[in-house]
Amino acid sequence: MSKTAESVWNNCLAFIEDNITSQAYKTWFEPIKAVKLTDNALSIQVPSKFFYEWLEEHYVKILKVALTKELGATAKLVYIIRMENTYGNKQPFTEKIPSANRSNLQSQEIDVPLKNKSPELKNPFVIPGIRNVKIESQLNPNYNFESFLEGESNRLARSAGLAVANKPGGTSFNPLLIFGGVGLGKTHLGHAIGVDIKDKYPEKTVLYISAEKFTQQYIESVKKNNRNDFIHFYQIIDVLIVDDIQLLSGKAGTQDVFFHIFNHLHQNGKQVILTSDKAPVDMIDIEQRLLSRFKWGLSAELNHPDYDTRVAIIKNKLYRDGVEMPEDIIEFLANNIKTNIRELEGAIISLIAHSSFNKKEITIDLARKIVDNYVKHTKREVSIDYIQKVVSDYFQMDVDTLQSKTRKRHIVQARQLAMFFAKKFTKASLASIGSQIGQRDHATVLHACKTVDNLSSTDKQFRKYVEDLSKKLTL
Repeated sequence: MSKTAESVWNNCLAFIEDNITSQAYKTWFEPIKAVKLTDNALSIQVPSKFFYEWLEEHYVKILKVALTKELGATAKLVYIIRMENTYGNKQPFTEKIPSANRSNLQSQEIDVPLKNKSPELKNPFVIPGIRNVKIESQLNPNYNFESFLEGESNRLARSAGLAVANKPGGTSFNPLLIFGGVGLGKTHLGHAIGVDIKDKYPEKTVLYISAEKFTQQYIESVKKNNRNDFIHFYQIIDVLIVDDIQLLSGKAGTQDVFFHIFNHLHQNGKQVILTSDKAPVDMIDIEQRLLSRFKWGLSAELNHPDYDTRVAIIKNKLYRDGVEMPEDIIEFLANNIKTNIRELEGAIISLIAHSSFNKKEITIDLARKIVDNYVKHTKREVSIDYIQKVVSDYFQMDVDTLQSKTRKRHIVQARQLAMFFAKKFTKASLASIGSQIGQRDHATVLHACKTVDNLSSTDKQFRKYVEDLSKKLTL
């Protein structure tokens, strides 16, 4: 039976898969395609130049052994780099490279000129006609570590951010993904890391960008037929901070280009920092290959600030604004605005403004009026603890029973309902919900939510449970 490129490469893959980790195999070998087999030379297609370089740097020995087993000592290996352009308006960027000499695999010398090389780098942040091509960081210097107060709710994320700022690209926190609900300081922390890096390493190119802006730039690059220039621009960044990465959801083209940029930066020791309102496991319509990369480093959650942290935030804000406020009013604000740092700071600004414009002293009555207005006009976020109490009371059991390991049907259903409503009414990740409701994992929470959905549509009594509890939780 004659050998084909596919059969040779499949045999090589079978050998390689047995000798490296599953994650490494999926990342570095599954994307490769066998192209042709000519005179003991196997041509394989890889998605980018850094991909080829990584293979030669880390897997050259196993490639040599696998190919020699299939084709003998005279085996040759040729890489074909192909960065696809699916828009039909330009030929794909293609380059053939012989495997490196250090691999000891004989190889053909093929010289193919690199296309699309431009004497000057196109900066998507520069307005056409303006000559200055310097890359501005787009950072807000007011968002720094000094104004990002540490508390129990943010200690891990803040500590990881400081570690990254001290050694960008040199820690295991790459990428660093900061996630949490609205107004908890994700954007602030992202900027703070960038600002600190710029102070410590002024020679590094740091760039902050929202995922929305990145998408707009990418679409513009496609329209102007300079997609590769767009990719090359982002590949020279030393520290890339992308805010609201979950907004890439459903945008296949933008995800694809970000995948190439991310890989290049990561493999070249550059730092990537991402923020999201969801944990990777909860992101919908994001490609698995991207999600797996988001999990390579550290995912650090920002939770709602506790009472002591809220007090510290108020005092810090007042100090920065040069305003004094009685202690009892500070405590009142901290006790009554719990869900969101942005709302807390907004209430302080409103209180100061009312006092200043109306030439009135800041009193507890004025504070109560402001807080009532904020609570009235902002959506109340239900806590997981509160949900567990409401569900437990409804089924006439205590919270400990709800969280227990028992498999009794009515307790399991109560627990599943608590998980379902926690996902529905809070911004907490599945992992966080699971850990707070009986130390379960995210897969258990996901299963619980699906079970509740299914039973709601098939079981009349269960549907009544859902309707009753929903009313109680939204009163």
